[in-house]
Amino acid sequence: MQLQLFHSYVNDEILEDLFEAYYGCRKNKRNTPNAVKFEMEYEKNLFQLYDELIYGQYEIGRSTAFIVKRPVKREIFAADFRDRVVHHYLIKKLNPLFEELFINNSFACREGRGGHFGIRTIVDLIEKESMNYKMKAFILKLDVQGFFMNIDRKLLFDRLVKFINEKYLGMDKSLILYLVDLIVNNDSTFKCIVKGKFIDWADLPNNKSLFHTPDGCGLPIGNYTSQVFANFYLHILDEFVTEKLGVRSYGRYVDDFVLVHTNKKVLVNAVREIEKFLKEELNLMLHPQKRYLQEAGKGVEFLGVFIKPNRVYIGSRIKNGFYESIRDVNKMMGDGVSGDNILHLIQSFNSYLGMMVHYSTFRLRKKLIFKNLDKRWWKYVYLSRDVSKFIVRKRYKQSLLASLHK
Repeated sequence: MQLQLFHSYVNDEILEDLFEAYYGCRKNKRNTPNAVKFEMEYEKNLFQLYDELIYGQYEIGRSTAFIVKRPVKREIFAADFRDRVVHHYLIKKLNPLFEELFINNSFACREGRGGHFGIRTIVDLIEKESMNYKMKAFILKLDVQGFFMNIDRKLLFDRLVKFINEKYLGMDKSLILYLVDLIVNNDSTFKCIVKGKFIDWADLPNNKSLFHTPDGCGLPIGNYTSQVFANFYLHILDEFVTEKLGVRSYGRYVDDFVLVHTNKKVLVNAVREIEKFLKEELNLMLHPQKRYLQEAGKGVEFLGVFIKPNRVYIGSRIKNGFYESIRDVNKMMGDGVSGDNILHLIQSFNSYLGMMVHYSTFRLRKKLIFKNLDKRWWKYVYLSRDVSKFIVRKRYKQSLLASLHK
Protein backbone atom coordinates (compact mmCIF):
# COMPACT_ATOMS: atom_id res chain seq x y z
CA MET A 1 0.00 0.00 0.00
CA GLN A 2 1.49 3.34 -1.07
CA LEU A 3 0.80 6.21 1.30
CA GLN A 4 0.46 9.85 0.40
CA LEU A 5 3.53 11.95 1.19
CA PHE A 6 2.85 14.28 4.09
CA HIS A 7 3.78 17.93 4.52
CA SER A 8 7.11 18.41 6.26
CA TYR A 9 5.53 19.52 9.54
CA VAL A 10 3.39 16.40 9.58
CA ASN A 11 6.52 14.33 8.98
CA ASP A 12 8.19 16.08 11.91
CA GLU A 13 5.23 15.23 14.12
CA ILE A 14 5.32 11.58 13.03
CA LEU A 15 9.04 11.32 13.80
CA GLU A 16 8.65 13.03 17.17
CA ASP A 17 5.77 10.72 18.14
CA LEU A 18 7.77 7.71 17.00
CA PHE A 19 10.62 8.64 19.34
CA GLU A 20 8.14 9.16 22.17
CA ALA A 21 6.60 5.74 21.45
CA TYR A 22 10.08 4.20 21.60
CA TYR A 23 10.84 5.73 25.00
CA GLY A 24 7.48 4.57 26.34
CA CYS A 25 8.09 1.07 25.03
CA ARG A 26 11.61 0.93 26.41
CA LYS A 27 10.46 1.50 30.00
CA ASN A 28 9.14 -2.03 30.37
CA LYS A 29 10.92 -4.01 27.65
CA ARG A 30 14.53 -2.82 27.62
CA ASN A 31 15.89 -6.06 29.16
CA THR A 32 14.54 -8.31 26.38
CA PRO A 33 17.05 -9.39 23.69
CA ASN A 34 15.34 -7.73 20.72
CA ALA A 35 14.81 -4.54 22.74
CA VAL A 36 18.52 -4.41 23.57
CA LYS A 37 19.43 -5.07 19.94
CA PHE A 38 17.14 -2.24 18.80
CA GLU A 39 18.51 0.11 21.48
CA MET A 40 22.14 -0.37 20.43
CA GLU A 41 21.44 1.78 17.36
CA TYR A 42 18.03 3.15 18.28
CA GLU A 43 18.30 6.42 16.34
CA LYS A 44 19.25 4.63 13.12
CA ASN A 45 16.51 2.04 13.69
CA LEU A 46 13.86 4.68 14.41
CA PHE A 47 14.74 6.68 11.28
CA GLN A 48 14.57 3.49 9.22
CA LEU A 49 11.19 2.65 10.78
CA TYR A 50 10.03 6.21 10.08
CA ASP A 51 10.97 5.90 6.38
CA GLU A 52 9.15 2.59 6.09
CA LEU A 53 6.03 4.10 7.63
CA ILE A 54 5.74 7.25 5.55
CA TYR A 55 6.46 5.41 2.28
CA GLY A 56 4.14 2.49 3.03
CA GLN A 57 6.93 -0.09 3.19
CA TYR A 58 6.54 -1.17 6.80
CA GLU A 59 6.02 -4.89 7.36
CA ILE A 60 5.22 -6.63 10.62
CA GLY A 61 7.97 -8.90 11.94
CA ARG A 62 7.82 -12.37 13.45
CA SER A 63 6.12 -12.85 16.81
CA THR A 64 7.39 -15.10 19.59
CA ALA A 65 4.82 -17.56 20.92
CA PHE A 66 5.09 -19.05 24.41
CA ILE A 67 2.99 -20.27 27.32
CA VAL A 68 2.70 -18.62 30.73
CA LYS A 69 1.27 -20.58 33.65
CA ARG A 70 0.32 -17.79 36.07
CA PRO A 71 -2.03 -16.39 37.10
CA VAL A 72 -3.73 -18.79 34.65
CA LYS A 73 -2.28 -20.81 31.80
CA ARG A 74 -2.45 -18.87 28.55
CA GLU A 75 -0.77 -18.43 25.21
CA ILE A 76 1.21 -15.24 24.60
CA PHE A 77 2.40 -13.81 21.29
CA ALA A 78 5.12 -11.23 21.88
CA ALA A 79 5.63 -8.83 18.98
CA ASP A 80 9.11 -7.83 17.86
CA PHE A 81 10.31 -4.70 19.67
CA ARG A 82 10.11 -2.46 16.58
CA ASP A 83 6.50 -3.57 16.11
CA ARG A 84 5.78 -2.70 19.75
CA VAL A 85 7.06 0.81 19.05
CA VAL A 86 4.55 1.06 16.20
CA HIS A 87 1.79 -0.26 18.49
CA HIS A 88 2.53 2.46 21.04
CA TYR A 89 2.64 5.09 18.30
CA LEU A 90 -0.76 4.04 16.93
CA ILE A 91 -2.54 3.75 20.28
CA LYS A 92 -1.23 7.16 21.39
CA LYS A 93 -2.97 8.61 18.33
CA LEU A 94 -6.26 6.77 18.86
CA ASN A 95 -6.57 6.69 22.64
CA PRO A 96 -8.01 10.23 23.04
CA LEU A 97 -10.84 9.24 20.69
CA PHE A 98 -11.40 5.94 22.46
CA GLU A 99 -11.54 7.70 25.83
CA GLU A 100 -14.34 9.93 24.52
CA LEU A 101 -16.19 6.84 23.30
CA PHE A 102 -15.78 4.35 26.17
CA ILE A 103 -18.11 4.30 29.15
CA ASN A 104 -16.61 5.08 32.57
CA ASN A 105 -17.00 1.52 33.76
CA SER A 106 -14.88 -0.33 31.22
CA PHE A 107 -11.62 -0.89 33.05
CA ALA A 108 -9.03 -2.70 30.94
CA CYS A 109 -5.91 -1.01 29.60
CA ARG A 110 -6.99 2.56 30.43
CA GLU A 111 -4.96 5.07 32.38
CA GLY A 112 -6.30 5.36 35.92
CA ARG A 113 -8.94 2.70 35.23
CA GLY A 114 -7.12 -0.57 35.81
CA GLY A 115 -7.95 -3.58 37.91
CA HIS A 116 -7.98 -1.87 41.31
CA PHE A 117 -10.23 0.91 40.00
CA GLY A 118 -12.51 -1.77 38.54
CA ILE A 119 -12.76 -3.64 41.84
CA ARG A 120 -13.48 -0.43 43.75
CA THR A 121 -16.17 0.51 41.20
CA ILE A 122 -17.93 -2.86 41.47
CA VAL A 123 -17.84 -2.57 45.28
CA ASP A 124 -19.44 0.88 45.01
CA LEU A 125 -22.13 -0.34 42.58
CA ILE A 126 -23.08 -3.23 44.86
CA GLU A 127 -23.26 -0.95 47.89
CA LYS A 128 -25.38 1.57 45.96
CA GLU A 129 -27.91 -0.97 44.67
CA SER A 130 -28.19 -2.75 48.04
CA MET A 131 -28.27 0.49 50.07
CA ASN A 132 -25.06 -0.66 51.75
CA TYR A 133 -26.40 -4.23 52.05
CA LYS A 134 -29.56 -3.13 53.86
CA MET A 135 -31.79 -3.97 50.87
CA LYS A 136 -31.88 -7.05 48.65
CA ALA A 137 -29.85 -6.76 45.45
CA PHE A 138 -28.46 -9.30 42.99
CA ILE A 139 -25.16 -9.73 41.16
CA LEU A 140 -24.82 -11.23 37.70
CA LYS A 141 -21.32 -12.07 36.52
CA LEU A 142 -20.67 -13.30 32.96
CA ASP A 143 -17.70 -14.19 30.80
CA VAL A 144 -17.21 -14.42 27.01
CA GLN A 145 -16.01 -17.82 25.88
CA GLY A 146 -12.59 -17.77 24.16
CA PHE A 147 -12.87 -14.02 23.71
CA PHE A 148 -9.55 -13.01 22.11
CA MET A 149 -9.44 -16.11 19.91
CA ASN A 150 -12.95 -15.50 18.53
CA ILE A 151 -12.77 -11.78 17.75
CA ASP A 152 -13.86 -11.42 14.12
CA ARG A 153 -10.97 -9.44 12.57
CA LYS A 154 -12.96 -8.23 9.56
CA LEU A 155 -15.77 -7.01 11.77
CA LEU A 156 -13.27 -5.27 14.06
CA PHE A 157 -11.41 -3.73 11.12
CA ASP A 158 -14.57 -2.44 9.44
CA ARG A 159 -15.75 -0.80 12.67
CA LEU A 160 -12.35 0.73 13.35
CA VAL A 161 -12.19 2.18 9.82
CA LYS A 162 -15.66 3.68 10.15
CA PHE A 163 -14.82 5.12 13.58
CA ILE A 164 -11.48 6.60 12.44
CA ASN A 165 -12.97 8.09 9.28
CA GLU A 166 -15.69 9.77 11.34
CA LYS A 167 -13.64 10.90 14.34
CA TYR A 168 -9.94 11.21 13.46
CA LEU A 169 -9.02 14.67 12.18
CA GLY A 170 -5.22 14.38 11.90
CA MET A 171 -3.53 14.89 8.53
CA ASP A 172 -1.85 11.51 8.94
CA LYS A 173 -5.18 9.66 8.78
CA SER A 174 -4.03 7.53 5.84
CA LEU A 175 -1.05 6.32 7.91
CA ILE A 176 -3.32 5.47 10.85
CA LEU A 177 -5.67 3.46 8.61
CA TYR A 178 -2.69 1.76 6.98
CA LEU A 179 -1.36 0.61 10.35
CA VAL A 180 -4.77 -0.54 11.58
CA ASP A 181 -5.12 -2.64 8.41
CA LEU A 182 -1.71 -4.25 8.87
CA ILE A 183 -2.04 -4.93 12.59
CA VAL A 184 -5.65 -6.15 12.77
CA ASN A 185 -5.36 -8.41 9.73
CA ASN A 186 -1.93 -9.80 10.60
CA ASP A 187 -1.70 -13.54 11.27
CA SER A 188 0.65 -13.73 14.26
CA THR A 189 1.09 -17.49 13.86
CA PHE A 190 2.70 -17.08 10.42
CA LYS A 191 6.42 -17.86 10.72
CA CYS A 192 6.25 -17.25 14.45
CA ILE A 193 9.09 -18.27 16.75
CA VAL A 194 7.95 -20.87 19.28
CA LYS A 195 9.69 -20.43 22.63
CA GLY A 196 9.64 -23.54 24.77
CA LYS A 197 8.29 -26.91 23.70
CA PHE A 198 5.12 -27.82 21.82
CA ILE A 199 4.18 -30.02 24.78
CA ASP A 200 3.64 -26.77 26.72
CA TRP A 201 0.42 -26.39 24.68
CA ALA A 202 -0.74 -29.95 25.44
CA ASP A 203 -3.48 -29.14 27.98
CA LEU A 204 -4.38 -25.69 26.62
CA PRO A 205 -7.92 -25.78 25.15
CA ASN A 206 -8.11 -25.07 21.42
CA ASN A 207 -10.38 -22.08 22.02
CA LYS A 208 -7.51 -20.44 23.92
CA SER A 209 -4.90 -20.72 21.17
CA LEU A 210 -4.38 -18.74 17.98
CA PHE A 211 -3.13 -21.92 16.33
CA HIS A 212 -6.72 -23.27 16.38
CA THR A 213 -8.88 -20.20 15.73
CA PRO A 214 -11.56 -20.09 13.03
CA ASP A 215 -10.47 -18.43 9.77
CA GLY A 216 -10.27 -14.66 10.07
CA CYS A 217 -10.59 -14.70 13.85
CA GLY A 218 -8.34 -14.01 16.80
CA LEU A 219 -6.08 -11.31 18.23
CA PRO A 220 -2.79 -12.17 19.96
CA ILE A 221 -2.80 -11.86 23.73
CA GLY A 222 0.27 -9.85 24.66
CA ASN A 223 0.01 -7.03 22.13
CA TYR A 224 -0.86 -3.53 23.35
CA THR A 225 -3.07 -3.02 20.30
CA SER A 226 -4.97 -6.25 21.01
CA GLN A 227 -5.92 -5.08 24.49
CA VAL A 228 -7.16 -1.68 23.32
CA PHE A 229 -8.90 -2.97 20.18
CA ALA A 230 -10.62 -5.68 22.25
CA ASN A 231 -12.02 -2.95 24.47
CA PHE A 232 -13.27 -1.15 21.37
CA TYR A 233 -14.80 -4.38 20.06
CA LEU A 234 -16.90 -4.89 23.21
CA HIS A 235 -17.86 -1.25 23.62
CA ILE A 236 -21.15 -1.86 21.80
CA LEU A 237 -21.94 -4.48 24.46
CA ASP A 238 -21.40 -1.81 27.13
CA GLU A 239 -23.87 0.45 25.35
CA PHE A 240 -26.35 -2.38 24.90
CA VAL A 241 -26.36 -3.29 28.60
CA THR A 242 -26.45 0.25 30.00
CA GLU A 243 -28.78 1.86 27.44
CA LYS A 244 -30.88 -0.84 25.75
CA LEU A 245 -31.27 -3.08 28.82
CA GLY A 246 -31.17 -0.12 31.19
CA VAL A 247 -28.78 -1.75 33.68
CA ARG A 248 -26.65 1.20 34.79
CA SER A 249 -24.83 -0.62 37.57
CA TYR A 250 -22.47 -2.40 35.24
CA GLY A 251 -18.72 -2.82 34.85
CA ARG A 252 -16.45 -4.73 32.49
CA TYR A 253 -12.80 -5.76 32.57
CA VAL A 254 -11.92 -7.18 29.13
CA ASP A 255 -14.48 -10.02 28.72
CA ASP A 256 -15.34 -10.36 32.42
CA PHE A 257 -18.39 -8.25 33.31
CA VAL A 258 -20.76 -7.67 36.21
CA LEU A 259 -24.34 -6.38 36.39
CA VAL A 260 -26.02 -5.39 39.66
CA HIS A 261 -29.77 -4.85 40.07
CA THR A 262 -32.47 -4.98 42.73
CA ASN A 263 -34.72 -7.11 40.51
CA LYS A 264 -33.53 -10.66 39.88
CA LYS A 265 -35.86 -11.08 36.88
CA VAL A 266 -34.15 -8.17 35.12
CA LEU A 267 -30.83 -10.00 35.37
CA VAL A 268 -32.28 -13.36 34.30
CA ASN A 269 -33.68 -11.66 31.21
CA ALA A 270 -30.36 -9.86 30.66
CA VAL A 271 -28.57 -13.20 30.23
CA ARG A 272 -30.83 -14.15 27.32
CA GLU A 273 -30.61 -10.71 25.72
CA ILE A 274 -26.82 -10.50 26.05
CA GLU A 275 -26.39 -14.00 24.65
CA LYS A 276 -28.48 -13.09 21.61
CA PHE A 277 -26.70 -9.74 21.14
CA LEU A 278 -23.21 -11.24 21.31
CA LYS A 279 -24.06 -13.92 18.73
CA GLU A 280 -25.78 -11.58 16.27
CA GLU A 281 -23.55 -8.51 16.54
CA LEU A 282 -20.10 -9.82 17.50
CA ASN A 283 -20.06 -13.54 16.63
CA LEU A 284 -19.28 -14.35 20.27
CA MET A 285 -20.76 -16.66 22.92
CA LEU A 286 -21.15 -16.49 26.67
CA HIS A 287 -19.14 -19.08 28.55
CA PRO A 288 -21.69 -21.73 29.60
CA GLN A 289 -19.89 -22.60 32.86
CA LYS A 290 -19.05 -19.06 33.95
CA ARG A 291 -22.45 -17.63 34.80
CA TYR A 292 -22.97 -16.44 38.34
CA LEU A 293 -26.25 -14.98 39.66
CA GLN A 294 -26.54 -14.53 43.42
CA GLU A 295 -27.69 -12.21 46.17
CA ALA A 296 -25.20 -9.41 46.78
CA GLY A 297 -24.73 -10.42 50.41
CA LYS A 298 -23.25 -13.75 49.35
CA GLY A 299 -20.42 -12.01 47.53
CA VAL A 300 -18.79 -12.31 44.12
CA GLU A 301 -15.33 -13.07 42.82
CA PHE A 302 -13.94 -10.43 40.46
CA LEU A 303 -10.39 -9.90 39.15
CA GLY A 304 -8.74 -12.18 41.66
CA VAL A 305 -10.53 -10.88 44.76
CA PHE A 306 -13.70 -11.88 46.56
CA ILE A 307 -16.11 -9.02 47.32
CA LYS A 308 -18.18 -9.54 50.47
CA PRO A 309 -20.26 -7.07 52.54
CA ASN A 310 -17.91 -4.36 53.82
CA ARG A 311 -14.73 -6.23 52.97
CA VAL A 312 -12.66 -7.50 50.04
CA TYR A 313 -10.55 -10.65 50.24
CA ILE A 314 -7.61 -11.67 48.09
CA GLY A 315 -8.62 -14.72 46.07
CA SER A 316 -6.81 -18.06 46.12
CA ARG A 317 -5.49 -17.53 42.58
CA ILE A 318 -3.34 -14.58 43.69
CA LYS A 319 -2.21 -16.28 46.91
CA ASN A 320 -1.31 -19.50 45.11
CA GLY A 321 0.43 -17.57 42.34
CA PHE A 322 2.59 -15.69 44.84
CA TYR A 323 3.45 -18.94 46.63
CA GLU A 324 4.46 -20.61 43.35
CA SER A 325 6.55 -17.57 42.44
CA ILE A 326 8.43 -17.87 45.75
CA ARG A 327 9.06 -21.56 45.03
CA ASP A 328 10.43 -20.71 41.57
CA VAL A 329 12.80 -18.13 43.04
CA ASN A 330 14.00 -20.58 45.68
CA LYS A 331 14.92 -23.07 42.93
CA MET A 332 17.14 -20.41 41.35
CA MET A 333 19.28 -20.35 44.48
CA GLY A 334 20.62 -23.76 43.52
CA ASP A 335 22.19 -22.31 40.34
CA GLY A 336 23.89 -19.48 42.21
CA VAL A 337 22.69 -15.91 42.52
CA SER A 338 23.06 -13.61 39.51
CA GLY A 339 21.80 -10.18 38.58
CA ASP A 340 19.17 -11.88 36.40
CA ASN A 341 17.91 -13.90 39.37
CA ILE A 342 17.71 -10.82 41.59
CA LEU A 343 15.86 -8.97 38.84
CA HIS A 344 13.38 -11.84 38.47
CA LEU A 345 12.72 -11.85 42.23
CA ILE A 346 12.18 -8.08 42.36
CA GLN A 347 9.86 -7.98 39.34
CA SER A 348 7.83 -11.06 40.24
CA PHE A 349 7.43 -10.44 43.97
CA ASN A 350 6.75 -6.71 43.67
CA SER A 351 4.06 -7.41 41.07
CA TYR A 352 2.17 -9.61 43.55
CA LEU A 353 2.79 -7.27 46.50
CA GLY A 354 1.59 -4.35 44.39
CA MET A 355 -1.76 -6.12 43.96
CA MET A 356 -2.06 -7.34 47.52
CA VAL A 357 -1.15 -4.09 49.27
CA HIS A 358 -4.49 -2.56 48.25
CA TYR A 359 -6.33 -4.94 50.56
CA SER A 360 -6.08 -6.13 54.17
CA THR A 361 -3.25 -8.58 53.55
CA PHE A 362 -0.40 -7.37 55.78
CA ARG A 363 -0.31 -10.56 57.87
CA LEU A 364 -0.82 -12.75 54.81
CA ARG A 365 2.08 -11.08 52.97
CA LYS A 366 4.40 -11.51 55.94
CA LYS A 367 3.39 -15.14 56.42
CA LEU A 368 3.87 -16.10 52.77
CA ILE A 369 7.27 -14.44 52.57
CA PHE A 370 8.89 -15.28 55.88
CA LYS A 371 7.57 -18.84 55.98
CA ASN A 372 8.51 -19.79 52.41
CA LEU A 373 11.34 -17.63 51.04
CA ASP A 374 14.78 -19.26 51.22
CA LYS A 375 16.69 -17.40 53.97
CA ARG A 376 19.77 -17.06 51.77
CA TRP A 377 17.94 -14.45 49.67
CA TRP A 378 18.01 -11.94 52.54
CA LYS A 379 21.69 -11.38 51.84
CA TYR A 380 20.72 -9.75 48.53
CA VAL A 381 17.33 -8.13 49.18
CA TYR A 382 15.25 -6.70 52.00
CA LEU A 383 11.58 -5.80 52.53
CA SER A 384 10.14 -2.33 52.96
CA ARG A 385 8.77 -1.66 56.44
CA ASP A 386 5.16 -1.95 55.24
CA VAL A 387 5.87 -5.22 53.35
CA SER A 388 4.85 -3.62 50.07
CA LYS A 389 8.01 -4.20 48.01
CA PHE A 390 11.40 -5.89 47.87
CA ILE A 391 14.50 -3.71 47.55
CA VAL A 392 17.99 -4.72 46.41
CA ARG A 393 20.74 -4.18 48.97
CA LYS A 394 23.19 -1.45 47.93
CA ARG A 395 26.20 -3.67 47.35
CA TYR A 396 24.27 -5.75 44.81
CA LYS A 397 22.64 -2.92 42.84
CA GLN A 398 25.49 -2.92 40.31
CA SER A 399 24.76 -6.55 39.44
CA LEU A 400 21.11 -5.67 38.93
CA LEU A 401 21.96 -2.71 36.68
CA ALA A 402 24.26 -4.91 34.64
CA SER A 403 21.39 -7.35 34.06
CA LEU A 404 19.14 -4.54 32.90
CA HIS A 405 21.64 -3.24 30.36
CA LYS A 406 23.46 -6.32 29.14
